[in-house]
Amino acid sequence: MNFHDALKACNLIAILRGITPAEAEPIGEALIEAGWRIIEVPLNSPDPFKSIEALQKRFGDRALIGAGTVLTPAQVADVAATGANVIISPNANLSVIEASVAKGMVSLPGVATPTEAFAAIGAGATGVKAFPAEAIPPVVIKAWKAVLPKEIPVLAVGGVTPENMKAFTEAGAAGFGIGGSIYKPGADLATVAAQAKKFIDAMRANRA
Repeated sequence: MNFHDALKACNLIAILRGITPAEAEPIGEALIEAGWRIIEVPLNSPDPFKSIEALQKRFGDRALIGAGTVLTPAQVADVAATGANVIISPNANLSVIEASVAKGMVSLPGVATPTEAFAAIGAGATGVKAFPAEAIPPVVIKAWKAVLPKEIPVLAVGGVTPENMKAFTEAGAAGFGIGGSIYKPGADLATVAAQAKKFIDAMRANRA
């Protein structure tokens, strides 16, 4: 499954900040069973590479697995060693983008301005994430979409809820990164599954 196919199937990215290796597979199973197809483990989680490797080994044929909060080219190499192929960052570090592209990985850097977005795209980014979306309302994303290359997806990340997804979608957002609303450290499986379904239902309603 490539990135664009995964995004078309489900335009939600699960951000599992704080997850432990012991939780990775059961939480991943709950998300994938609900319909999610892209899962991110931020590198400021406990033993993140073990979690990423476990997710990739178990679910790599059904979903795209990757790392978030990737800040250096060395971390890109460490993620690549797990077999995962998605690199997500909070910022637009051109060296991280270029290292990701060189390894054939999906690169989704965080941007807050058109200048950052164009620089990231010029370095080879697969898409850009408008971060934090609380400070980048739909009207701003609509303006970005008028000038950015049409084939580059803009993802809204940070403060996204089932209730505001429609406004972002109408503005041109191609997808969403969802963190604490679906998973917090120590969350039980039933809670994660219920929240995962809530966002899937909202996504499907937006597409109807």
